This record gives sequence, structure tokens and C-alpha cells, in this order.
Amino acid sequence: MGEREEFIDDLRSRMAASDFHRWLGIELVDARPGEVDLVLAAEPRHMNLQGLLHGGMIATLADTATGLAVRTKLEPGTRHVTVQLDVQFLSPGRPGSIFARGRVIRAGSQIAHAEADITDSGGKLLAKAHSTVAIMNDRKAGGSD
Repeated sequence: MGEREEFIDDLRSRMAASDFHRWLGIELVDARPGEVDLVLAAEPRHMNLQGLLHGGMIATLADTATGLAVRTKLEPGTRHVTVQLDVQFLSPGRPGSIFARGRVIRAGSQIAHAEADITDSGGKLLAKAHSTVAIMNDRKAGGSD
């Protein structure tokens, strides 16, 4: 197995270990250093009272995409946490495949900035997001907050 496949497998195993992400149905499609692609098969359980994709689902996709994009740039023994997420909702989402592409804008040693585009299966832009992410030592590696 090549380095890229191991890299993607690591991200997939992290998501598979998360009850939250499994329950939502968010899947990793692809990953490259500084960028990830996710998909959600939006079902009735993801819709709001109007039958449209719930804004919280869009925000969750954006947060997951930006966070995982930052994760691709982290050194071993570090972790990350979102400290700010800004989402601009542009178009309503409907049941079907919803895609999120997260990209790192800049990753420093303590703070990273990332962005995400959320689109439907036809390529329609549903939302744009920006996140600020704190980077710190992993608690398991003996770091402290």
C-alpha cells in the first residue's frame, strides 16, 4: 500500500471510529495534503420542517471538511479543534448526494484557517464556509491545554 492510500485509510478509520459521523452518514471520498472531499447521502432524517437539507447538516459537513483538511497538515502528536466556523448559506439543499470539499488556506503551528464549499450532485453551490482551527499537542502525547 502506498503512502497516499495509508493517509486516506487513516482518515477513513478516524471517521469510522466516530459514532457521530457514522450516524450522520458522512463519508470520506478522497484526501490530499491540505484538501479533503466528503459526501453525505442526504435522507429525510437530514431535512428540516420544510423538507430542505437542515442548515445544521450543512454546517456539520463544513466543519468536518475543514477539520479533516487541517488534519492532513498536522504533525504526529498534535490535535485540532475548531474555534470559529462561519457559514454562508447560498441555496437550499434537497435529498440526494451532498458534497463538501475542505481546503487549508494556511496552517501555522498553533492556528490554521480552512474553507469549504458544499455542493449538490448537480454542482450547485449550497454554502461556503471558513473555519479557524486551534492546533495543540495531543493529550495522549503528554501535552496540556
